[in-house]
Order: sequence, then structure tokens, then C-alpha cells
Amino acid sequence: MISRTINDISNFVFVEDDLEKADVIFIPGGSYPEASEQAARLWREGYASWIVPSGGVSIRTGKFGGVKARADLYNKQYITECDFMTDVLLINGVKKEAILGEENARLTKENAEFSRKLLDGLGITIKKGILCCKNFHARRALMFYQFAFPEVDFYVKPVPYYESGIQISKDNWYTTEVGTNKVFGELLRYSNQFVQDFEELRTGLPLIGNPGSNSFQRFE
Repeated sequence: MISRTINDISNFVFVEDDLEKADVIFIPGGSYPEASEQAARLWREGYASWIVPSGGVSIRTGKFGGVKARADLYNKQYITECDFMTDVLLINGVKKEAILGEENARLTKENAEFSRKLLDGLGITIKKGILCCKNFHARRALMFYQFAFPEVDFYVKPVPYYESGIQISKDNWYTTEVGTNKVFGELLRYSNQFVQDFEELRTGLPLIGNPGSNSFQRFE
């Protein structure tokens, strides 16, 4: 029955875990404040010592995309996504020294890989990480961070996502056009964004050059 297919897709895409205390809270880049607000709450509750917000500018425009929600509260002139997320964290009570910002990543893959380079450069070794991201983005973000930190146990704590006044959730995504577009957009990205990662996993060697044709073009 179609309900099984819907459930299978929902369970794959919309990942959420019971939390445990970790070393770092990671936030992949974005223009919405909710993930950073949640990261701040988890930090205040003692779930981790550091927060790593990661994000530069849009790969399409070369600029920060602008604050997409609560712009009356988060109203500075932000240069990068990291700049914006850092301000959200500070406003929500996170101490400046607990924030380890990464401001060059333009894609989710880079969010993960550049966060790894940042922590390695600081000599910080972690065993557990918490990932705060949009709910429909949870599986893809988790996969990229798992490839970047294969030795780390991750716990995903997603936040709700709203678009055009519609909340997209695990239970209702298939009932609206905006929901199906978001979820099937994610499924499309799985088919081309992880080719290199799985090739390296299979062969044990970095993949040299382009994985193939334009069908493997990476999406933001």
C-alpha cells in the first residue's frame, strides 16, 4: 500500500534521535534562526561545551541570503551565514568563547568538511556530536557529517520548517506541494551528492576528478 511507501520515505528523510550529552553541537548553514536557537537552548542545558555554526555565502549569489524569520530580532547587517548564526547564539545566551565559527562553507558537504578542518586545526577531538538542522534536511546533513567525522556518534535534533505559512513535517509532507517538493528535492540530492563519498568508502582511496557527467552535479 502507498502508506508503506510514505512511511519509508518519512522515516528515512526525517531523522530525530533521543539526545545524549555530547562534545559539540553542529549547525549547518542557513538563513533561518530556529536551528541556532535550539542549539543555544541545548548549550544552556549543558548538552555540549562548544557550538560550531558553519556557513559562508550563497553559491548562487555570493552573498548572505538575508534573515528568513524574526528579522525584527536578528536585524544586523550580516556578511555570512556564520555571522548570522553567531549573533542568534549570542542573543540567546551562548558565551562567545563557546562558539567556534566556520564561515567559508557554501554547501552542506562543506559545512561538514570545513567544520572537521576547523576542529582538527584547533586540536579538538570529539566523540559525540549533536546536529541541529531543518527537519527535512536531517538525513542528508547527518550523512555528510558522518562522512566527515566517521569516528563520532551523532544525535540529530531537527527543528520544524515553515514555508509560505505551511509547516512541513514527517506526518504531513506528502499532503502539500511545498512539502513534496522539499522531500523529493532531498531524495534527488542523495542520488548525486554522495557518489564520491561512497566511491571512496568502497575503494578506500579518494576519487580523482569529476565523478562523471552533469548528472552528478552537486546541488546547494
